[in-house]
Amino acid sequence: MLKTIFYIAFFSLLVATSFAQQTEKIYLSGTGSNNTKQWEFMCTGGMNANQWSKIAVPSCWELQGFGKYDYGFAKDSLRGKEAGLYKYNFTAPAAWKNKKINIVFEGVMTDADVKVNGKSAGAIHQGAFYAFKYDITKLLKYGKENLLEVTVAKHSSNASVNEAERKADFWIFGGIFRPVYLEVFPDSHIENIEIAATADGGFFAFFEAHNFRGKAQVQIFDATGKLFAKVAAVKLGQTYLFKSDTILLHPKLWNPESPYLYKAVFAIYDAGKPIHTVTQKFGFRTVELKQRDGIYINGVKVKLKGVNRHSFRPETGRTTSKQISIEDVMLMKDMNMNAVRMSHYPPDDHFLDVCDSLGLFVMDELAGWHGNYDTKTGAKLLKEMIDHDANHPSIIMWANGNEGGHNFELDSLFTQFDLQRRPVVHPWQLFNGVETQHYREYNYGIGNYEYGREIVMPTEFLHGQFDGGHGAGLEDYWEKMWHNPLSAGGFLWDLADQAVVRKDKNDSLDTDKFRAADGIVGPHHEKEGSFYAIKEIWSPVHFERKEITSKFDGKLNVENRYHFTNINTCMFSWKLKRFDLRGTKEENGKAVAPDIAPGVKGTLQINLPANWKEFNVMYVTAKDKFQKELFTWSFPISNPKETGERIVVKEGSDKIETPVADTNMILVNVKDVSLMFSELNGILAYVKNKNGVLPFNNGPIVQEGTNNFKGIKKYWEGDNYIIESTYDKKESYNTLKWTVYPSGWIQLQVNYFPAAYHSNFAGVNFSFPENEIKSVTYMGNGPYRVWKNRMKGNQFGVWNKTYNNTETGEAPWLYPEFKGYHSNFYGGYFFTKNNRFTVATETEDLFLRLFTPAWKTDQWHNYEPLFPSGDISFMQGISSTGTKTQRNETTGPMGLKNIFYDYEKDPSRALKIVLYFNFNN
Repeated sequence: MLKTIFYIAFFSLLVATSFAQQTEKIYLSGTGSNNTKQWEFMCTGGMNANQWSKIAVPSCWELQGFGKYDYGFAKDSLRGKEAGLYKYNFTAPAAWKNKKINIVFEGVMTDADVKVNGKSAGAIHQGAFYAFKYDITKLLKYGKENLLEVTVAKHSSNASVNEAERKADFWIFGGIFRPVYLEVFPDSHIENIEIAATADGGFFAFFEAHNFRGKAQVQIFDATGKLFAKVAAVKLGQTYLFKSDTILLHPKLWNPESPYLYKAVFAIYDAGKPIHTVTQKFGFRTVELKQRDGIYINGVKVKLKGVNRHSFRPETGRTTSKQISIEDVMLMKDMNMNAVRMSHYPPDDHFLDVCDSLGLFVMDELAGWHGNYDTKTGAKLLKEMIDHDANHPSIIMWANGNEGGHNFELDSLFTQFDLQRRPVVHPWQLFNGVETQHYREYNYGIGNYEYGREIVMPTEFLHGQFDGGHGAGLEDYWEKMWHNPLSAGGFLWDLADQAVVRKDKNDSLDTDKFRAADGIVGPHHEKEGSFYAIKEIWSPVHFERKEITSKFDGKLNVENRYHFTNINTCMFSWKLKRFDLRGTKEENGKAVAPDIAPGVKGTLQINLPANWKEFNVMYVTAKDKFQKELFTWSFPISNPKETGERIVVKEGSDKIETPVADTNMILVNVKDVSLMFSELNGILAYVKNKNGVLPFNNGPIVQEGTNNFKGIKKYWEGDNYIIESTYDKKESYNTLKWTVYPSGWIQLQVNYFPAAYHSNFAGVNFSFPENEIKSVTYMGNGPYRVWKNRMKGNQFGVWNKTYNNTETGEAPWLYPEFKGYHSNFYGGYFFTKNNRFTVATETEDLFLRLFTPAWKTDQWHNYEPLFPSGDISFMQGISSTGTKTQRNETTGPMGLKNIFYDYEKDPSRALKIVLYFNFNN
């Protein structure tokens, strides 16, 4: 009976609330880049200047074919300082009389002068990234058509606005780039709601009530629509204040792993009837900055796995849409990130909505790159930012400018304006107990990482340029961050390459050379190798390294690197795969998710079939409770020698011929293959089969070692023909041995010593003209190339790679790149334009090097990728890569050179590579 009364009362409440007036939102523009309206427009300079036409609103006018493109580093004398004149006619219904009407601009670049029916709506607004509004109630003609006129100056008349927003390392645009709409309120109405809801169930909120002195109430509903609580208001002048009884509330808390949202319905009543309601989503969560300790969310110390994100798309610039926001957040979540920094301005409101609902921590930022707003302007814009964004539970921190663009006089206003009193940081400064210095080296030494006393949280690190940074160095950085109690994580720079479509250059994509190509992904989210490296390194399910031997019992050691989630909410599956010349064989199954609390280690048990040793690799996939794949790990079962034995055939009935030559060459013929080796040093000089010459030659050449193969011997060993150099501790301590089998297969064994204690490379090279290669099919880790300090992210398998000349971060953004290092090479087929050859190995941990990408550098000579001589290499040690802001050796131990120690040239300590070649097409 009581339950029935409750439902009747609840239903009555919903019906009464539904009849109350709600704020009308009437769009004068479209809602985003995928939904626009045409306004009249004229631009005063640049493309298509001084003629009235039409333009999509919202938009950046450069992307619509007007004005001048500018990157923030342009000289002042070259900057586009054009203005845009907008006109739009709209009708104000007669029914709007006795109501309040605001016109709201979500974002205008940069100075906006607004007129309605020829009269000023208010003071010119200066500042591009902030929502602002005017009360235009008295300016409207009701029941008639009204004229809206907006003059937008791309270059602000306020010097501090230009310093903060327009002299920066990003593209500079102009226009009404975010939506424009009308807010229509009843005469008695609610405005300016602020909410603070804490992890202990506390609920504190207030709003301003206009032309009203009655009662007010808020009803809180959970995610299923069930009434969770009702809270009455206390009236304080024009403000209504709400404060819950915390004993009654036991809420589900918001965090990125479980982004639970409630809905608050605020209502004002007249004679017991609601006359205006406003709905606001929110989450219960608490943010604490504990000095010399860490950042706590809901009482849990967190590590931020974050990235910097610009509001950007190539075709629309800073004009985005909710769909774009969803795509960006899903992309970050796919990399197992839990945080995003707004660089370097507040985002669209829908981006924050998506962070709330899908789950990302947000650092929201007042604009200011290396310059800052003056105090008067900054205070106004700061209040606009907080008024607009403050109720989003995803926002856990505010940033006051960036890299010196901090106005210290504004710091106290963050606390004054923010009901939740969230922490404030100064990106790249030590401020408020948080060291955010950008791009510090792995072992900075004094006052950082292991040795400092403040919380360390770089708001930018591992600056991605070309193929450097991001995933390169991240494993070293993250392991230090994860295990250091004073580390709060950090934010990579940055999410995506900002390539803008140039209307003045035949719609080509322009990144202002290398300046805007800093992304983990391309301008249309083309995925580089770092994307997958980050995904693995930042996976909350962390597998300890495991070598699969014949004694493997199916147990894998696991660490739970979630902050709030037990691993038993995840799903695990496994797959066994065998690769044969004629196809593949698979078996798969599921594993029970272990009960492992956040921050705790445990074991995953995989029950494999009895024949598991017959397969090449075991894959283990983890998915979170939302069915999102965290990562798929590879555990090779067979080693290269075992795999090679299935491929390489040594016995054969063909006769090996060794014609006598008049030159200093050793000639060998087997099957339809003709070979020539140097009689002086044993180097392969020439290969030909029935399809013609295979231009694979001039090897093996030892890289960063002495090529001192000498004393070449030729002899028969049964049916096999041997070409071998002679070992001498002083003169010829590097040795090679060719074995030609009657099957047509050829074995090469190289024993060698790197020339120095520290070396960039270790291995051997061959020559092969790049213009002759068509594709490579290989067994190993792939499909992306690796660096010494970016080994994570790939899977073991068989990969088909067609030749491309892709340069990372440049058009046409075709990934994965063909050229570079490929790890854990077992063997493969090399296809030329009209021929092919096969390579196998019995050497573990071998790298296949395919050709040399174009040389790249930066003004500090940090990013300079090193490759061996020759064209195709088989390496045991490869080079690392730097970033735009760091040399490779300063990104951590993996960025250092290869180390090999043997001054005695003891042959038992020599590095050894064994390769098999089949040139018989």
